[in-house]
Amino acid sequence: MNLARLNGSGRGRVDAVVVGSGPNGLAGALVLAAAGLEVLVYEAADTIGGGTRTEELTLPGFRHDVCSAVHPMVLASPFFRAFDLSRHGVRLLQPEIPYAHPLDGGRAALAWRDLERTAQGLGVDGPAWRSLLGPLVERWRPLVDTALSDFRSPPRHPGTALLMALRILEQGSALWGVRFRGDAAPALLTGVGAHAIAPPRAIAPAGVGLVLAALAHAVGWPVPQGGSHTITRAMAAELTRLGGRIITGRRIDTLAELPRARAVLLDVAPAGLLRIAGDLLPDRYGRRLRAFRPGGAACKVDFALSGPVPWASPECARAGTLHLVGSRAEALAAEQAVAAGRHARRPYVLAVQPGVVDSGRAPAGHHVLWTYAHVPNGSPRDVSDQVIAQVERFAPGFRELILAEHVVTASRAHLHNPNYVGGDISGGAADLWQMIMRPVPRLDPYRTPLPGVYLCSSSTPPGPAVHGMSGVHAAGRALRHRFGINADPLDLVASAVSGNGSARTESP
Repeated sequence: MNLARLNGSGRGRVDAVVVGSGPNGLAGALVLAAAGLEVLVYEAADTIGGGTRTEELTLPGFRHDVCSAVHPMVLASPFFRAFDLSRHGVRLLQPEIPYAHPLDGGRAALAWRDLERTAQGLGVDGPAWRSLLGPLVERWRPLVDTALSDFRSPPRHPGTALLMALRILEQGSALWGVRFRGDAAPALLTGVGAHAIAPPRAIAPAGVGLVLAALAHAVGWPVPQGGSHTITRAMAAELTRLGGRIITGRRIDTLAELPRARAVLLDVAPAGLLRIAGDLLPDRYGRRLRAFRPGGAACKVDFALSGPVPWASPECARAGTLHLVGSRAEALAAEQAVAAGRHARRPYVLAVQPGVVDSGRAPAGHHVLWTYAHVPNGSPRDVSDQVIAQVERFAPGFRELILAEHVVTASRAHLHNPNYVGGDISGGAADLWQMIMRPVPRLDPYRTPLPGVYLCSSSTPPGPAVHGMSGVHAAGRALRHRFGINADPLDLVASAVSGNGSARTESP
């Protein structure tokens, strides 16, 4: 079957079409444009960005990140290292403490940028923290290259891959407590692993936690000045400079609505692929897509505050991100409840206070607090009371500071991003099999059975986070398969953004 027969006729021709303007879609579009191809991007929303939008959700002058807020991967990802956001005017501001984990009694475990300072603050478990993460911090580049690979190619850094695998096996099994003797260090590590929205004592969440914890010491967990939307705006501006076009406010429901193109990249969830191309897909592939399991979900709560959060542990006021759940045992119990389809009485709450480094997010003297709580997929429940209770638990007096709040339940998350099926912000359940074999078990996870049609969302390897690599991997395959271009996609991007590359810029 020829792709031209799948797409609409009489709508002009382009080399490639991308559906979805999230970081993966734009990264894929930039790779294609950097190769000199004519690229057209469609976005259903009125603004670009997918999970990297920033809006006044509560009160005028209070700017909230709609989904992603903190971005270690924009410093670590091979794509963003090639793209170089600083060249495009994006300022990444570094909290002195990337993340903190408050504990009852006014205590807190603190992950400083400095690994040694962190170890010193963890007392009896300092040496264990140093020995666990130190080698990963030293090898952070090959670590990230391995973690953000396509999970199909042999590891480029086998020594680092083995080192990481051994640590994941330890922290993802019953051995996870062997290193630690106190309660602060294990809570600190478990809070990071719970980003996967899955019970942390498992292989995939352990991998997530170790990579993110290592990056906190290696590159930090930065907050973009002005909001996360500055990341995708910079990507869109560069795409436009290279001759690409972006059409917003245009939802694509079938491939027939697209202009004729030799390649189509879809930054959509498996459910989106079924919606757009379901009738054209082979039955077996379609069944596998329907069997794709969404992960746990998030209920997002944003707050406009009259002042800074009054943390019981004063040093938490210097942290960009906080994990609010209590001990390691409480975190495990909360995530197990969500995995079983229940609401935890005290849910895991992820909180970000961008005002620690970016005073422009709110009027003078005021602050915004970004939070979400983990809930079962599809939950319609507004858990803002539980979120407030968890913040108040570690910051007495917080409730009195709230000027306004904005809630997006898990069941409504798809209204601002269709990829968040049932409130799943991770692109699918975070278990070992589905993290590697997403969206279906295939040698090439990006290439669909339809000629020239590729999937490039976080439902493909390497999975969630703002890294752009799903788009890079998909675009690299499209270049080889459809255009006979065998260049390294990242070399193309680096050359183009430095002004050493060329792009065709004529209109269709």
